[in-house]
Amino acid sequence: MIAVIDYGAGNLQSVVKALKFIDCDCFVTNSKQELLNADGAILPGVGSFADAMDCMNNSGTTDAVLEYIERGKPLLGICLGLQLLFDSSEESPGAKGLGLLKGSITKIPNKDGALKIPHMGWNSLNIRKHDGIFKNIQGNPYVYFVHSYYLKADDEQIVSARTHYGVDIDAAVRYKNIFATQFHPEKSGKVGLQILQNFVDITRG
Repeated sequence: MIAVIDYGAGNLQSVVKALKFIDCDCFVTNSKQELLNADGAILPGVGSFADAMDCMNNSGTTDAVLEYIERGKPLLGICLGLQLLFDSSEESPGAKGLGLLKGSITKIPNKDGALKIPHMGWNSLNIRKHDGIFKNIQGNPYVYFVHSYYLKADDEQIVSARTHYGVDIDAAVRYKNIFATQFHPEKSGKVGLQILQNFVDITRG
């Protein structure tokens, strides 16, 4: 059973719809106990870094997620859900993230104005680790992005996929039981559904 974490700032229905499409039992929750009882959890996210962290702190979700991770259960962060796993973001100076991973979240550079920001559309992935959520995914598949800020991880060993949009972007990370993607697997067609299926398989051991 997969818990889709509802902290009041995420677009949940597209994730739920995709999980149901692959016949995965899932539920939306803001309950700490329900989260801790789940086999796996997804942390979605839209909007600003500070607003999301305010919602998480005010709803008690921050402590629930930290305890969930400490118990070694699998978590998948999506889009802003990836960025929230880190200490901070240039988008929201002074706002403190979950601090589970180390890296910088900065605005996509666009010095000559040639890029459209936010980056919204399909980009190919350079997959570095063909296991975990990228099991059975070959080549350089296209996935769907919507973001203005990007990750550069301090430890490149946690980076499982990269893309390029004016700058090299760490598009997916994995550290122990933490998985996260800057792109939206629930909006990325067959490739995205395979990524979600892989995560579901991980939660089943």
